[in-house]
Amino acid sequence: MAQVLEFRLPDLGEGLTEAEVVRWLVEVGDVVAIDQPVVEVETAKAMVEVPCPYAGVVTARFGEEGAELPVGAPLLTVAVGEQDAGEAGGDTEGSGNVLVGYGTGAPPARRRRVRPAPVTQGSRPGTIGAVAPSAPAAPAADGTARTTGAPATPAARAAAVAERPTDGPVPVISPLVRRLARENGVDLRQLSGSGPEGLILRADVEDVLRAGAAGGRTDGAPAAPATAARPAQDSGSRVPLKGVRGAVADKLSRSRREIPDATCWVDADATELMRARTAMNAAGGQKISLLALLARICTAALARYPELNSRVDLEAREIVRLDAVHLGFAAQTERGLVVPVVRDAHTRDAESLTAEFARLTEVARAGSLTPAELTGGTFTLNNYGVFGVDGSTPIINHPEAAMLGVGRIVPKPWVHEGELAVRQVVQLSLTFDHRVCDGGTAGGFLRYVADCVEQPAVLLRTL
Repeated sequence: MAQVLEFRLPDLGEGLTEAEVVRWLVEVGDVVAIDQPVVEVETAKAMVEVPCPYAGVVTARFGEEGAELPVGAPLLTVAVGEQDAGEAGGDTEGSGNVLVGYGTGAPPARRRRVRPAPVTQGSRPGTIGAVAPSAPAAPAADGTARTTGAPATPAARAAAVAERPTDGPVPVISPLVRRLARENGVDLRQLSGSGPEGLILRADVEDVLRAGAAGGRTDGAPAAPATAARPAQDSGSRVPLKGVRGAVADKLSRSRREIPDATCWVDADATELMRARTAMNAAGGQKISLLALLARICTAALARYPELNSRVDLEAREIVRLDAVHLGFAAQTERGLVVPVVRDAHTRDAESLTAEFARLTEVARAGSLTPAELTGGTFTLNNYGVFGVDGSTPIINHPEAAMLGVGRIVPKPWVHEGELAVRQVVQLSLTFDHRVCDGGTAGGFLRYVADCVEQPAVLLRTL
């Protein structure tokens, strides 16, 4: 007898609590195999194809393309045979993908095989590792399934709120939703969510805030509809602050709130560095990128000034100096600005750095960076010269302590060996966390970087 299993959005790691449905890869009625990707979602870190841990026939999909789902929300249901259902319930050895919350690996020793009870008419679908919805899924016009558990009308939703126990749990999964409500004084117990089983979503809190702004209240009580007329200055298009753009906004805002940053800069004659790179590439072998040479200079400078390869632990009131240099670099993509991380950059030579920069840049442009490739950086190199600008005061990539910015390299008048000459000049800027060091350390770091740019032979001391 067939068993209907529900597959919920798994924890995708790195503290991510929600994802946006970008593209469904299966339709209702399709036959899926174990570990077959069924949906492509976008998190704040990367695009991810989510594989299904069950084999069978897709009976329902939850969430339209473009919708945001919290971790734990239903994705789809699959009708599997009795044998497959038993295996799914007690043995995931056939599954080759691992995501937090479900996946593979050999089953523990002496693990019992649990065979689910057959589905009878009127009973709820069985689930593995998740609680089934309290109400069946109603098919939408596009063939997808939508839960009918949440009240559909304002009156019904208000009645559901009135019946909710005052001392019971609030149906919220996402900590982001709780924080948004807390920071804006919204009482979550006064809300009825529009998500599955009445789950309160971020959109529900934002609706209250918009309605409260129109009616002068943000306590979660009924207010004017969110569609009330907006002031004339609000006319125009609105772009949702979510996905990569939303993650960047959150991180930069946190950096500005928490880090007392300062910036120093210096102009440097990069003529000899450019000549050295030309000579390296003329000698044959892999072409060396300018970014790789700048990265090699950065790692040498951080070895001399380790204060800048650190982070601040606010709870412990400690500066944590890090042994390894995991070098982030800013990369502009169609999805926005991302900062891939080169692991153990301090152990790599120019050729290795060139290859890794090229690989990560290609993966970034394809939108396939993994969360591991986007996190864990200890220092960031930002080459904004590619945009044709000379200088900048970049915002530190929280929780790092510093970022080196590199402007465009252009011919400028320069005094060289006592005479005015045209040289290749670049502006270097260092933004640093003033809690980890004073201006003397930051200036020393930046001066060493400039010296290496002007006289690459200085690097020979550290090779």
